[in-house]
Amino acid sequence: MKIGKNLVTGMDWNVTSWKSTDDPTPGEYVDYVDSHGYPQLLLSRNSSIVFSSGPWTGIAFSSSPSNKPTLYYTFEFVINKQEIYFKYELKNDSMPTRVVINPSGVIEHLTWIEHTQSWFLYLTAQLDNCDRFALCGPYSSCNINNSPPCDCLKGFEPRNPQESAADWSSGCVRRTSLDCKQDGFLKFSGIKMPDSRNSWHNESMNLEDCEKMCLADCNCTAYSNPDIRNGGSGCLLWFGELIDIRKFSQNEQNLYVRVAASELDRNRWRKRSVLIAVISAAVATFVLSILAWFSFQRRKRRTGSEVENEDMELPLFDLVTVNSATENFSCANVIGEGGFGPVYKGILPNEQEIAVKRLSKFSGQGVQELKNEIVLISKLQHRNLVKLLGCCLEGEERMLVYEFMPNASLDYFIFDPSRKASLAWNNRFEIAMGISRGLLYLHQDSRLRIIHRDLKTSNILLDSDMNAKISDFGLAKIFGGDQVEGKTKRVIGTYGYMSPEYAVDGKYSVKSDVFSIGVIILEIVSGRKNRKFHHLEHHHNLLGHAWLLWTEGKVLELIDECLKESFSESQVLRCIQVGLLCVQKLPEDRPMMASVVFWLGNEGLVLPQPKQPGFFIERNSMESSESTDEAYLSNSVSITVLEPR
Repeated sequence: MKIGKNLVTGMDWNVTSWKSTDDPTPGEYVDYVDSHGYPQLLLSRNSSIVFSSGPWTGIAFSSSPSNKPTLYYTFEFVINKQEIYFKYELKNDSMPTRVVINPSGVIEHLTWIEHTQSWFLYLTAQLDNCDRFALCGPYSSCNINNSPPCDCLKGFEPRNPQESAADWSSGCVRRTSLDCKQDGFLKFSGIKMPDSRNSWHNESMNLEDCEKMCLADCNCTAYSNPDIRNGGSGCLLWFGELIDIRKFSQNEQNLYVRVAASELDRNRWRKRSVLIAVISAAVATFVLSILAWFSFQRRKRRTGSEVENEDMELPLFDLVTVNSATENFSCANVIGEGGFGPVYKGILPNEQEIAVKRLSKFSGQGVQELKNEIVLISKLQHRNLVKLLGCCLEGEERMLVYEFMPNASLDYFIFDPSRKASLAWNNRFEIAMGISRGLLYLHQDSRLRIIHRDLKTSNILLDSDMNAKISDFGLAKIFGGDQVEGKTKRVIGTYGYMSPEYAVDGKYSVKSDVFSIGVIILEIVSGRKNRKFHHLEHHHNLLGHAWLLWTEGKVLELIDECLKESFSESQVLRCIQVGLLCVQKLPEDRPMMASVVFWLGNEGLVLPQPKQPGFFIERNSMESSESTDEAYLSNSVSITVLEPR
């Protein structure tokens, strides 16, 4: 395939979309090579640019998250006096492939699958909303894992701070004006290079000469090596505002952006401050560790110690009040049973309904450990988390008091043939959004970074308005500092919702929770349980069934039969695609929760194409391990066991 321009004859080799899937007449979108400045591929809609490939790096276009060669194709971008063109060729001619622009403007790379006799979507040029051209305006970068995704480059600030939360089209401006002769450059790594229409390039210059040339021209705003191969070569200069930058986790090309000398001094001072802070923190940690050790030794020698109420952030309920509320802990009021003891429904004197978790005397939970857990749980406050109202620590009693959820748990509805019809699609979609927002809070927005580790439909409780509340933090873990992954030899959780890396190797991270919520989303859409799914034509579980339907283009067959009259097709398709993205086999392929919330809540986004899910083959040795999945009843809550690093 070849896209480009013949500079001698003026002939263009472009790709144009169809008007619709059934109408092959030219549509609104055209993909072409733009030869202004350093050439790049642009996708336009009625002459308005909607996507840019970024400049060529010598291996791939800058918009690609990985500048590594592929196993299946060879890519080449040719620039000479006669022509400019991009082409790719198959390494294996037996695998037919084609590139099209669908009527919605998505550049699709399709591969022919012989055994299904159909075209399979191999990848798309646009990855997500950050690939919308100049979404974040000048001097700003887009990071799909952030909310909002736009942020100013170092040395810059929002042009309109009051508008930036919702609309970043105005972009950013310099915090300090340039002086031309006294300026310097800040290095930016792991990004897509800016739009290169206002640029100049020279293939023979080195990076040092490139910097000197840029510094000598007061209109030059940035420079880089256009070719990253063999350590980098050539010179690429930008003039005017820098637009259409996005953040990637991996990208070998560096961009050097012109800033005032004072910004360089500020950056050096910031690095020095960080170093001082790190050293100070290390010394303080050492001192505190010594003090903590002595304190711990003193506490070990104490007997009969009591909880110190002055540190408690929760109300303390007296035993008489809780006893009266639960009618002397009547068996008729038991609404659940967990590993730490029964859960009772109660009514306080002010008519407030509560759920009381009463610890068994044989639970082995100590007073000090319980106090620490209560202090941690009390710091989590979000509308999509079950709220801890207080505790009762009197005599030998150890009880936690939670808000009562009158509509039981999510699995009480979606897996019951007689009740699932009462949960319309709008309710299910809002529940999926609520769970996602609650999990985003745990991972990113709370004072503690919490990994839930046992997210499942029975741990999603529903209030009187059918709002979702995440409950049961009994297996939760705290991550501190820069910790991104933990490991345990004791894998505890629920098969069917566990990620592969946790179930097999004991590794857990935020991506483990992302896998679990992907399973939940697919269960919400289908009304079927992942671990108990059966199909006459294959032995896959629900994840495998959804994946087969996706690859065959029949994914709407996944939807729960009782929703056929109430569902929104675009929302269902988006939910299924997000669910499949969450349950991908490799943790690094799964999105962060910020992306999940953003994708679910916004129509018309171009989402990445999912890869094969993990744990999609059923009928294995884990079949007998699901007892915990059915052990929790409605309104089930348990004591949190949160372990810091």
